[in-house]
Amino acid sequence: MKITEKIRQEITQIEFRDDISNDKKISNIIHMGCASCAGVAIQPLPFADILILTPLQGYFASRIAAIHGIQLSENEALDWVKEIIALVGLGMAAQQIALGIWKTVTFGFGGLLSIPLVYALTYAVLKVADVYFSHKAKNEKLSEERIKAVWKEAVAQGKQQAKGKEKGGKDQQHVEND
Repeated sequence: MKITEKIRQEITQIEFRDDISNDKKISNIIHMGCASCAGVAIQPLPFADILILTPLQGYFASRIAAIHGIQLSENEALDWVKEIIALVGLGMAAQQIALGIWKTVTFGFGGLLSIPLVYALTYAVLKVADVYFSHKAKNEKLSEERIKAVWKEAVAQGKQQAKGKEKGGKDQQHVEND
């Protein structure tokens, strides 16, 4: 299979596949999003992560929205990610600042060492996207408190998954959507 066909099936048009369940599609997108962002985190430039990672997270969130039957442009998805980051707020900002400082004081090695944090934060963004767009597809609205609770739980799960990947472990299964 050509690489372009593989990308189309696994990412850019995954919502049209009928050979796997929506839960599996979302699980695949979350895994690819986390792996992509963690790979980007290797770059050694302090404070460049947020400029690169947020648009990537927005793109993968748009794929999750599409799986739930909600069409978003990449700009709309990027705006959504920014809103979620603002909602979960200072914790995310503090982690990004810490990541930038870490890369500064480790003289380039911080990128490798920041992979678990980036993986966990991306996991949280995409898990919130899953829950949010699942509810939006049913014309339901999530409260800020629920979004923050999903975020907190997903960061913890993302950290566990990142540790498991470092040790060669298996992925944790798709968590509840409500």
